[in-house]
Amino acid sequence: MNGSDVHIVAMTGSYFRGDSVPVLSPEDEAKFTPVTFNYYDQLNGYEHLHSLGIGHHFYQGRYTDAIGEVLDLDKKTIVHIPNVNSGESTKDKLEEIGRIIDVIGHVEGEDPDTGIINVRRQDTGTIVRVADLVDDTEQKKRGDTLHFLAHTASKDGDAVDIIIALGMAKEGFDWPFAEHALTVGYRASLTEVIQIIGRVTRDSPGKAHAQFTNLIAEPDASQGEVKVSVNNMLKAITASLLMEQVLAQNFTFKTKKFDGDDSAVPGQLKIKGFKEPSSDRVKQIVETDLNDLKATILQDDTFARAAAGSVDAETTNKVLIPKIIREKYPDLTEAQVEEVRQQVVVDSVIKNGEVRTVGDKRFIKMAEKFVNIDELNINLIDSVNPFQRAFEVMSKSVTPSVLRIIQDTITATRIEFTEEEALALVPRIKNWIKVNDRKPDARAEDPTEKRYADALLWLQRAKQKLEAQKRATEMVESE
Repeated sequence: MNGSDVHIVAMTGSYFRGDSVPVLSPEDEAKFTPVTFNYYDQLNGYEHLHSLGIGHHFYQGRYTDAIGEVLDLDKKTIVHIPNVNSGESTKDKLEEIGRIIDVIGHVEGEDPDTGIINVRRQDTGTIVRVADLVDDTEQKKRGDTLHFLAHTASKDGDAVDIIIALGMAKEGFDWPFAEHALTVGYRASLTEVIQIIGRVTRDSPGKAHAQFTNLIAEPDASQGEVKVSVNNMLKAITASLLMEQVLAQNFTFKTKKFDGDDSAVPGQLKIKGFKEPSSDRVKQIVETDLNDLKATILQDDTFARAAAGSVDAETTNKVLIPKIIREKYPDLTEAQVEEVRQQVVVDSVIKNGEVRTVGDKRFIKMAEKFVNIDELNINLIDSVNPFQRAFEVMSKSVTPSVLRIIQDTITATRIEFTEEEALALVPRIKNWIKVNDRKPDARAEDPTEKRYADALLWLQRAKQKLEAQKRATEMVESE
């Protein structure tokens, strides 16, 4: 790069890397002009496909007993079964294939040239053509199936109906008729999720909607890996919420300088107290790195628990998020960190919010309240946990007993305080004591009260340590 004036273009097909090693150093990357073509732009350019749904379905026991609840046999589907080393796997992938086929119906026969399995549906009696890419005991047979999928099924919409895969049918796989990606188990890599979703977001005649469904195991108190299961569930949901945000329309945010300042253009929102980017570096992060930054935030273990409601919104927004921004962009000043923080929180809250139009006014739902968009201010937005919907998804989708297991597991995994986090809570603790006329109790049911009590205890211990160090210093000096 340094020894040539050749124009260089560096491209990647995903927002998210599967590993933590950068392709280019930050210094070299800064020499490029970033251009992002996002999913929202892509879908808007399609002729047939106009929407993508992202959802979850939770199960207990074996996934093969629950998959029939989400496997829509009327849709062209790619089923991604779990890796044999994962907790969701039964450890016998061939038996899993047999059980999935049993859910569909009865095997009528198999094409000797292509390996396609003809299964007669139990409900309608029609034939479903299934491609098995899991069974690798006969390499020639699987090779014939892959050849058929690449050369015939990719052009003929009637050639196959369901593809069952394990580690295949992702990056580079071309089946434009696919409407539904049914994925069993949590996928740790956002790149892998992108690849799976990408298989069903090809434009194709007759396909107006595509769907990604994640079949996730509910935590079971009788099993030893409850903590792992809860963390997997949280991360799967927050990853899907991130994907929803990637697909959502992009907004630009400006400072509302005075009441009646309603001169915003379409796609632009004006917010009181909002800090606009003050430097080219912050503008570049906002324009090209926002989704990647959100991914970094959501993949942080502490933040995943905070997103599920174990930490109050202001601590999440004003302590945890800035901490992650500083770690990712150590070159930013504190003022620039605050500008990026506001952009992340505002963008996330707005994209998670439900917008309704009443007459000539627009309202956005935040923290269970509808707020006039013309009256938005940064303090109001900072009072909302931007990823609270992760907990709302769980609350509506699991039984009360399972929800209690999740809450207890999050509570038991104590989030240690830094001095900054504890000090940030002081004004809120003082206000809580004033309102309730008592100190917060660490044994309380309310997670916010418990958090305040823990912070107060941390501050008291820190004060005692400082006083002890001061006394020790005074004794040394007196001697």
